[in-house]
Amino acid sequence: MLETNRYSVINIRRYLNSDNPKLGESRLLQVLSGFSCLRNPDVERFLKKSSVEFTKKNQSVTYLVFDISSMVLVGYFTLALKPLTVRGETVSNTVKKKLLRVSEWDEKSDTYTMSAYLIAQLGKNFTSGADQKITGEELLALAWDKIKEIQYLGGGVVTFLEAENEEKLLSFYRDNRFSQFDTRQTASDTDEAHELVQLLRLL
Repeated sequence: MLETNRYSVINIRRYLNSDNPKLGESRLLQVLSGFSCLRNPDVERFLKKSSVEFTKKNQSVTYLVFDISSMVLVGYFTLALKPLTVRGETVSNTVKKKLLRVSEWDEKSDTYTMSAYLIAQLGKNFTSGADQKITGEELLALAWDKIKEIQYLGGGVVTFLEAENEEKLLSFYRDNRFSQFDTRQTASDTDEAHELVQLLRLL
């Protein structure tokens, strides 16, 4: 059971939209500078280099997670609303029925296209043992709770994420009720293309 009173989840807009000198963008950048994740440099790079601009442009929103007892930054997650296409052959009939409520179904290709919530980033802070103050399950549960709040206000059924094809990581998401439905090849001008596993969970 997640003890939500142990953590404070802060939308970075609270910093960006504030005139309070104790907040503001400069203070936010100072907070972000204390985050490290050597296990996954992309997670650290996104937080420090992209999260602020993405939030300003409404491409995604990043939430910082603090341990209340120490107010140490223990992790973060980033949420976005994205178009998603699911092939019917990859999901059960029960899932198909739920997808039909919120999607455009192409009978010829048997694909379901909809808007879905994306957990775009999820990462723990490994600076000075901060990662010991929260588990991966707790961090994911906080992201899920935030999605449920958004869904209450605006509807929707599907949440998805993309993960590296590593069994330990995929097992973690399966244990947290995400199911694989497809794979995707990354496209980047700078990095070598590789395969990501796509997983979904219904609200």
